[in-house]
Amino acid sequence: MKGEGKERLLENRLIREIEHGKKIVHAAGDIWNWETTAGKLRWTRRAKMLTSHISQEHRVLELGCGTGYFTKELAKTGAEIHAVDISPELLQRAICKVNSRNVIFKIDNAYQMSCADAVFDAVVGSSVLHHLEIKKALSECYRVLKPGGAIVFTEPNMLNPQIAVQKNIPFIKKRLGDSPDETAFFKWQMRKMLWKAGFKEICVESFDFLHPSVPKRFAKIVEKIGMAIEKIPFLKEFAGSLYIYARK
Repeated sequence: MKGEGKERLLENRLIREIEHGKKIVHAAGDIWNWETTAGKLRWTRRAKMLTSHISQEHRVLELGCGTGYFTKELAKTGAEIHAVDISPELLQRAICKVNSRNVIFKIDNAYQMSCADAVFDAVVGSSVLHHLEIKKALSECYRVLKPGGAIVFTEPNMLNPQIAVQKNIPFIKKRLGDSPDETAFFKWQMRKMLWKAGFKEICVESFDFLHPSVPKRFAKIVEKIGMAIEKIPFLKEFAGSLYIYARK
């Protein structure tokens, strides 16, 4: 009965994410903060982080591809990209947006993916793990990775004051367009979960002090200042995001 209860909770969580996809599909870029000048600078930096370990010979799984913002950049690597999402609406938008022969789109469940064991050289994603039951998702990522394969994700940092408020106060979460179940992660927490899932060569680092609402004229200078702060012990821990890398 206990196991059935957990499965029901996971299923209900997936249903809520599918419903959330329907609500945001026509305004996803604004809700995810990629459309402002500062947002585009943040997007570009993340794209480099997600693609820097990928080569043309790789087979890559993009988990939670959404409307295809990062799928486009992954496609430029020449690798075979399998882009999956649980939301039919978001996935259809991605299919319309990305026209690359090396990209395969598919509806799939992050907790029980339809692919075989050990088939991908990398599993990547931007702001997707915090929507999921993390232990189950990491277990699946580990399963589908080849030995020596790597995961690369960027996720919200719970130590950032704005993130902490946004993810923990329900009416603010709803107002800002978050889904009901999404959260954020502490650096130490993510390292521990990766280790328990079997990963090695674990790297979790805080980055990004550039807020998407920074005006266009100040965006680049604020980005530079933020990158300087990322090098300062203690202060860097309050950045808005986490860079997550680990190897099987």
